Amino acid sequence: MIWEPHYECMSREDMRAIQLDRLQSVVHNVYERVPYYKKHFDEHGVKPQDIKRLEDISKLPFTGKEALMENYPYGMFAVPMKQIVRIHASSGTTGKQKVVGYTKRDIRTWSNLVARIVIMAGVTDEDVAQICFGYGLFTGGFGLHYGLEKVGAAIVPASTGNTERQIILMQDFGTTVLVSTPSYALYMAEVAEDMGVDISGLKLRVGLFGAEPWTENMRKEIERRWHIKATDNYGLSEIIGPGVAGECECGKGLHINEDHFYPEIIDPETGESLGYGREGELVFTSLTKEAFPIIRYRTRDISMLIDEPCPCGRTTIKMKKVTGRADDMLIIRGVNVYPSQIENVLMETEGVAPHYQLIVTRKGYLDDLEVQVELSGDKFTGKYRELEELEHSLKQKLNRTLSISAKVKLLEPRSIERTTGKAKRVVDLRPKE
Repeated sequence: MIWEPHYECMSREDMRAIQLDRLQSVVHNVYERVPYYKKHFDEHGVKPQDIKRLEDISKLPFTGKEALMENYPYGMFAVPMKQIVRIHASSGTTGKQKVVGYTKRDIRTWSNLVARIVIMAGVTDEDVAQICFGYGLFTGGFGLHYGLEKVGAAIVPASTGNTERQIILMQDFGTTVLVSTPSYALYMAEVAEDMGVDISGLKLRVGLFGAEPWTENMRKEIERRWHIKATDNYGLSEIIGPGVAGECECGKGLHINEDHFYPEIIDPETGESLGYGREGELVFTSLTKEAFPIIRYRTRDISMLIDEPCPCGRTTIKMKKVTGRADDMLIIRGVNVYPSQIENVLMETEGVAPHYQLIVTRKGYLDDLEVQVELSGDKFTGKYRELEELEHSLKQKLNRTLSISAKVKLLEPRSIERTTGKAKRVVDLRPKE
């Protein structure tokens, strides 16, 4: 099933025509109504009338997260506050949060776009969907809630925390769809096993996971532990929240709702636009948002655009599963290191669990990387020789993958703190410059 075949299956020519019309409209709108954009465009010598073709989007300057924080809380809004019906904010860890607003039409649009991606994942009106995202300023809980409700699924708004209760709800309510971060899904599986629950006896069949990068190996582990089809979806508060892109049953990338969001890939260092099939930083322009339109927003997420026909019948451009964030990249002794590279090595190694942290320190002028990873239960036997061999094997694999040496510290099961939200993978203890 396709939720809106007219838009999701239209020809490239028709799609480009819609995108250009909407791009020209949103650029005029922000220039007239958002002081930041008028000043920003003027400083770069560009006017709305300069956008005559889609390719002219490259004339527009990028928007970074700094702009949102500098204009906190409402300086980036393009409508008066009396038209705002919802306010959300990103879960920023430093400085001020990035605040976003929605009009009534924005909320309707958002619900519809999430409906598209949950249909892609295989959700129907016969499903019972348990949402284990937080309900609050974070967009994940409410975003998925209204989209799932739109397609007729029954919602269990469980929110986060109290994990044993989450498992009981799955059993008692006959949950068929699980919505959470991938790291929390793995933790929930641990708790279910501790409770003696036969996971294969649950009615779960589909997982909708997002809000943090996760590897294909983690997907396989989730599917193995939960006996479900694990699907990826993508969104961020600054663009709209969940509903920007999602996987169809073919699993060959995430279809972007590009009639509402114009995607680009750029070199994160130079800002140069890259073509299809080249990995770089995702940039999005919102084409239909009323309250909080945003132009060429640098997401910092690393991905790739895929221009290939999809057997599902949708013609929208796809994006590769996000492999990490440009600002999560670690530079260790001059080498670029992404947590996803390390995660792949760990997930392919028998004897360790999918829970880890990267500890970065500096001694003198040299950076040190220590990979702390939990042992799986069957390996925690106390046999020193076995642990020594496992540690040595991991060091060699990491060295081949990263081209630098890393320390490995094997930990007892359950010794790394679990979280109901995004997992904290990196602890950078280097002194600030």
